[in-house]
Amino acid sequence: MQKAAPYSSTRTRQLVITAMSIALVLVATLFINIKLPIASSGGLVHMGTAMLFLIAILFGPRTALIAGAIGMGLFDLISGWTLWAPFTIVARGLQGYIVGRITWSSRYKGDNPGLNIFAMIVSAPVMLAVYYVCEGILYSNWVAPAASIPGNITQNVVGILVAIPVGIALKKTRFFRSFR
Repeated sequence: MQKAAPYSSTRTRQLVITAMSIALVLVATLFINIKLPIASSGGLVHMGTAMLFLIAILFGPRTALIAGAIGMGLFDLISGWTLWAPFTIVARGLQGYIVGRITWSSRYKGDNPGLNIFAMIVSAPVMLAVYYVCEGILYSNWVAPAASIPGNITQNVVGILVAIPVGIALKKTRFFRSFR
């Protein structure tokens, strides 16, 4: 007879953190945003990007991948951008994973602001490429998607500018020191 392993408090804690991260990304995307008039697709700058970056810095690649993919994918589903949801799931999941993987590499656990900035900058072209291909497929046109690039860059820059100081401040708290 096999003995069932007890459900550990660590697994429960990770499940709660992941669920809360999804909710935070969704809420930050849904309620703290500005619609840009520069793109035919109605580009959006929202704080979900900053929240995704923060989650990657604070909790690592797995949590960031799930939070970005599900949180922003849900945003697309409930706010009328349904056609974009599959692409958002890929773009934001990859972006969260990349930032988390780089910031939690080697001996660092999101503690190096320079590495964190580098990770966010490296993740931006991946997001841009996925959305560019998405628009190219949806519009059957490979020139029109270029109009969305400035808005997407703006969104990433705003996300970086918010995530870096907030991440530095949160990393100094007792709660986040326990993730080292």
